[in-house]
Amino acid sequence: MKKIAIIGAGISGLFVANLFKENLDYQVAIYEKNTSINLDEGYGIQLSTNSIKLLNTIGFNTLESKDRFNPEKIDFYEIKHEKKICDLNISEFNSENCKYTTLKRSKLVEFLKDRLEDNTIKYDHNIENIEKNNNKIILTFNNSIKESCDHLIISDGVFSKGKSLISNNEIKPTYNNSIAIRGSISRKNLNNLKEKNISLFMGSNFHYVIYPINNDNEVSNFIGVLKYKLTANELDNYGLFKEEGFIQGIKDKLQNKISANILDNLNDIKCFPVFISKGYLKPGTNISLIGDAFFAFPPSFAQGASQSIEGGYELFNDIANNKNEFYNNRIVKVRMINNRSKLNHFAFHLSNPIIVFFRNIILKFLTKNKFFLSSYLGKIYKN
Repeated sequence: MKKIAIIGAGISGLFVANLFKENLDYQVAIYEKNTSINLDEGYGIQLSTNSIKLLNTIGFNTLESKDRFNPEKIDFYEIKHEKKICDLNISEFNSENCKYTTLKRSKLVEFLKDRLEDNTIKYDHNIENIEKNNNKIILTFNNSIKESCDHLIISDGVFSKGKSLISNNEIKPTYNNSIAIRGSISRKNLNNLKEKNISLFMGSNFHYVIYPINNDNEVSNFIGVLKYKLTANELDNYGLFKEEGFIQGIKDKLQNKISANILDNLNDIKCFPVFISKGYLKPGTNISLIGDAFFAFPPSFAQGASQSIEGGYELFNDIANNKNEFYNNRIVKVRMINNRSKLNHFAFHLSNPIIVFFRNIILKFLTKNKFFLSSYLGKIYKN
């Protein structure tokens, strides 16, 4: 029986562990630096059909319908006039059992965690060293705890310590000159928005998205991305983003970018600097990266969680079938999504009125053009 060691208990690590636990040829363990998994976070995520299909292989379709939502369309709005431009029917990519889904991130993490044996996740294990000894990989954690494995999967996020250790060099992501603003808002304060749709508002150097995260239709998720420059000292002070003064300063900047009805009714506001990857690291034999540790995208294509799941599934098949194709195949998909994410970010943040006018005309055409949608979205949503 081969041992699989996974660094990090995020979505990608938990999902790939679920896949290996069904295969009797492997013994799997997850090493998590924190003392527990936070299941209190209420913010939402979007999962396109490519990831729902894979999640269903481990029983995601049994998750109670009240805990998830299936939006029908994406409604595009201009922030300045709060005018709807057009809509895109994402339900066209659905099948009977695989539908575009929104839900709380914590609900997905809880589902993945609860399917594992209680001793699968080893908490309070902060990776300190990774070395190879013949065909074994030796891991050293805090307090000099040592573990060995046959395959190492690194899934410890955008600030991956494991990634730096195997590269013998500290690899830092790049700040994307953007702040992500997360929060929630009561549906009763969104009178003009269609409850069954995702609403995307585009404005000068800022865009935001509102969507339901379950079927009770009481609370919707809010995520905004604001162009925002930070100094090196500010980036090093991560506590800054939790300070009331900083959050209030962000809200002040949004006064002219969001309607007072929405801004005044946002709850549980949290701010996060947006970091992205600039390149790819090819690990050694039997060592792999997945999720944000492999590559972190700009958050403008809603594929972060879906690609964590898709990458985990590809890696599982690669290891289980003794192939060596994961890295090259994953890069092809990642590059495709990264290019779309950057293009979306650019289009969503336009400020020149003339360019915005033509963007809106083009959007109206493209969102109804089946050939374009099949290429731009279909290649991502269908795996």
